[in-house]
Amino acid sequence: MKKKVEGRSYQNRELTLGNRIRRHKASYIMIAPYFILFFLFTVLPVLISITFSFTDFNVLEFPDFTGWDNYIRLFLDDDIFKIALKNTLIFAVITGPISYFMCLIFAWIINEFKGKLRAFLTLIFYAPSISGNAYVVWNLILRGDRYGFLNGLLIRFDFMQNAIIWMKTEKYVLAFLIIVQLWLSLGTGFLTFIAGLQTVDKNLYEAAAMDGIKNRWQELWYVTLPSMKPQLLFGAVMQITQAFAVADISIQLAGNPSVNYAGTTIVTHLMDFGSIRYEMGYASAIAVILFLLMVGSNMLIQKLIRKVGK
Repeated sequence: MKKKVEGRSYQNRELTLGNRIRRHKASYIMIAPYFILFFLFTVLPVLISITFSFTDFNVLEFPDFTGWDNYIRLFLDDDIFKIALKNTLIFAVITGPISYFMCLIFAWIINEFKGKLRAFLTLIFYAPSISGNAYVVWNLILRGDRYGFLNGLLIRFDFMQNAIIWMKTEKYVLAFLIIVQLWLSLGTGFLTFIAGLQTVDKNLYEAAAMDGIKNRWQELWYVTLPSMKPQLLFGAVMQITQAFAVADISIQLAGNPSVNYAGTTIVTHLMDFGSIRYEMGYASAIAVILFLLMVGSNMLIQKLIRKVGK
């Protein structure tokens, strides 16, 4: 009798799934283009990269399976990877949380303005993240002679006598890269928070006031944040991805390789082996490690954010 009940329940589940697909056939058809593109350009490349990470592949010849050799070499023999890993983790730990809270706080402040002023302020804060001239500006600021803005100001006010070549001095490289990254970090996550704040039901604030909410900080914690959890999760994913995927900033400002690899990140190390040396198997192993770091960090952050408002 028990086997019959279990068989029927399994059959019911199958029928339910089949009915669900037939009932929502239009929805599945609508998401099919996105799913196909996502599979072809995201899922499939990840699977291919994982496969290549166990091979010796130079693009010209057929891949030669080498097992765990690339990973052994990565962690035991590659001293530059250890520097890149340390720099990337420093970037992620500092710029990830700070840029996330910057996006949230600035979005919350700007949302208090109305109409065209809010749109103008949003554009002003968002512009650096999409500006193609951002590195030109910072190269002028950090120029290594008296004509650089930073050197000029410090010399003018007698903080120092001689110009410093900032991005060729090891102890300054990582600090300035972090500053530039924070300056550029008000991007997609920032716009997401602006949109999320505008969708919060205003009646919730009135109800909260009747329940004893007394100031704006309590409104933010007890009403606003719980009402925009999807935007908070999406913003966290975007900021973590940006923090781990730092490459262009380092290449444009510090060069590749940077002095004593002070600005080297996992992505610049990957680009070195993938696009310059064409050691695609080894580059794929680096990419897999970066992928695991991103996925693990995203899972951890999402668990923490889901607790907001519980």
